[in-house]
Amino acid sequence: TELHIRHSYSRKGCPYDNAPMESFHASLKKDCVYPVPVFEDYETAAAVLFEYVHAFYNRKRIHSSLGYQTP
Repeated sequence: TELHIRHSYSRKGCPYDNAPMESFHASLKKDCVYPVPVFEDYETAAAVLFEYVHAFYNRKRIHSSLGYQTP
């Protein structure tokens, strides 16, 4: 309240508000997390996730909604 931060909730009766983020998390886990049973340490995990998000997901991943073009 002091910082004027308001928690964000999905609209009542609208289960699709969070669908894009859920889809991203599913892709992240399938492509990047599950293939590695255990990361060596926090820094390694952070580097792998950073590389996935900034190099692979945004630049190389094609999307059917974009006519299979990269973002």
